[in-house]
Amino acid sequence: MNEFLLKYGCNPNQKPARIFMSGGEDLPVEILNGRPGYINFLDALNSYQLVSELKAATGLPCAASFKHVSPAGAAVGAVLPDKLKKACFVDDIEGLDGSPLACAYARARGADRLSSYGDWAALSDVCDAVTATILQREVSDGVIAPGYTDEALEILKTKRKGTYNIVKIDPAYVPETIERKQVYGITFEQGRNNFEINRELLGNIVTEAKDLPDEAVRDLIVSLITLKYTQSNSVCYAAGGQAIGVGAGQQSRIHCTRLAGNKADIWHLRQSDKVLGLPFIDGIRRPDRDNCIDVYISEDCDDVLRDGEWQKYFKYRPEPFTKEEKKAYLATVSGVSLGSDAFFPFGDNIERAHRSGVRYIAQPGGSIRDDNVIETCDKYGIVMAFTGMRLFHH
Repeated sequence: MNEFLLKYGCNPNQKPARIFMSGGEDLPVEILNGRPGYINFLDALNSYQLVSELKAATGLPCAASFKHVSPAGAAVGAVLPDKLKKACFVDDIEGLDGSPLACAYARARGADRLSSYGDWAALSDVCDAVTATILQREVSDGVIAPGYTDEALEILKTKRKGTYNIVKIDPAYVPETIERKQVYGITFEQGRNNFEINRELLGNIVTEAKDLPDEAVRDLIVSLITLKYTQSNSVCYAAGGQAIGVGAGQQSRIHCTRLAGNKADIWHLRQSDKVLGLPFIDGIRRPDRDNCIDVYISEDCDDVLRDGEWQKYFKYRPEPFTKEEKKAYLATVSGVSLGSDAFFPFGDNIERAHRSGVRYIAQPGGSIRDDNVIETCDKYGIVMAFTGMRLFHH
């Protein structure tokens, strides 16, 4: 088919709506189940570009969790440490360690579980049964992948009373080099952003500290490719082969850095013994548990700890996670990587990144205050590479 009719566009009043190939050729996607909508396809096609490019750069199976055309999480298929398995609520998934693709999605979904509620999932490889099992029990709108095993397809078709959106994409599809879109009846045209992100992009290290280990290279590549498909302005923190905090669509660079840094801090705090040991009542719904953890970690913890509230979530009232305890825990975090889709105009971004354990940075450079930014990195022994390439995405 060369077109697919949609129920409506971004909003119910925006009709008619469809996706189609302007040249009359067949669409490179096949809807195996459900009826994806306009925003679903925006998420699907953006997220698949991210995971396919990330796999090409790393050679590993990759996954992403998208909401409103930006990634809540993205990851390569590295085995999860035990505490991260518990924090991502996949420690009971049989066969997880044997499925790199499932590990990738568990990481991507676990990066920011609140934002991933109702996500669109993207997989770089054929979806297997283990990955499908994780997807089946999470609140998710749909998934795109180059294929599905029979068992995985059977599992996914039981989701959402049989209406779960399952899209298969042709991995051999290559889009035109020119892309177009309309805004207010006016057509915009530009060359597709086919810029390749790889290790060579990180060669211009401008700080006194120069050591960039392989793990940091991998994480910086994860962060930069994630940013390439994130609504700008954006900053991405990465660790362990995955994005751990994405600050998307902010007008101010420092707001990007703060937002993404706060998310990265929450990702780390969720793996603390204090959070992993929370005494949840039996049968608590997954979204209620995720929201409760988010509030418990925040300054509004009394919202779930005060009398009359804690009984809804816990078998007994846990002790608060104090500001001092959180600060002490985060002080042990190090080795985090950070990518930025445009230059840092002030050293305050580096100060904020340092508080979240950032040790490696990749950004375009080119600010009139580059010297101040480099000086701030040198103060903390941070390694920073200038890529010379902006990665705006709108």
